[in-house]
Amino acid sequence: MKKHNIFQLFLIVAILFLPTILLAQDAPEKPVLSLNLKYYNDNNTSQHLMVIAKSKIEGKFQLIENIPVQFYISSVENKHNLIGSAITNGKGEATVIISENAKSEWLKSSNQNFIVTSVATKKFEATRGEVAITKAKIKLDTTDGKIIMAKLLALIDTSWKPIAGVDVIIGVKRLGGILNANETPTYTTDSSGAVLAEYKRDSLPGDNKGNIVLIASVVDNDTYGNLSSEMKAPWGKYYPYTSKFNDRTLFARRGYSPIWLELLAYAIVVAVWGVIIFLLIQIRSIKKLGFE
Repeated sequence: MKKHNIFQLFLIVAILFLPTILLAQDAPEKPVLSLNLKYYNDNNTSQHLMVIAKSKIEGKFQLIENIPVQFYISSVENKHNLIGSAITNGKGEATVIISENAKSEWLKSSNQNFIVTSVATKKFEATRGEVAITKAKIKLDTTDGKIIMAKLLALIDTSWKPIAGVDVIIGVKRLGGILNANETPTYTTDSSGAVLAEYKRDSLPGDNKGNIVLIASVVDNDTYGNLSSEMKAPWGKYYPYTSKFNDRTLFARRGYSPIWLELLAYAIVVAVWGVIIFLLIQIRSIKKLGFE
């Protein structure tokens, strides 16, 4: 009798907890969200952070948009260390400028740690990303003979010291990115933290005074992050703009297309309609023959 009661109790418990067990087994695991945090020092005047949110879905990494993120300096425990908040865009990116509210923490040390966090959503669990950097800057100058000189300095303790063995890109700032100053894509700093590059981009268009913008940059360095420094140099050429609004060109406004193109278009129209009219005349002639 006791065994029968124990079996009934076990059956009742199984019935009660079976749906919960099945739901737990059927619930799909949330994909892991990755937050890749990057530090940027722009022309030694401003700094910003950018995070890229991505996740491996169906075997492929995809950029994730609409993820609310918060940026911190040093630690997340102190609310005063909050730099700012943002939401990732269609490219999975979110950016925040390191503003004055982080100045006190920024001045404490030559080494800084930045943190980005995201809250849990329906699709992803809460996660965080970090990046640790050493404060650094690039000094950019030019010498005679169109030589570009860049010097990398890092803040060690309380003084700026040259850093060797770091790859630096030197070129000209254009709308599509950086155009290398010559055939060499990157340079490595020597013991004095300096690199030299000869400018070989003759006849490159500049502004109305012939100035171009030279730039030296360090990209995705594990210690110093992303650094850039810019300066103007009168090494470009000024090409005055000549309007072709009233000229006959292939992409001109209506009525100003090339004569040969207009003749070709009209000839095609005349030929097509000539064939159609000829066929109509022949059909009419055939019908007349049928009535005779």
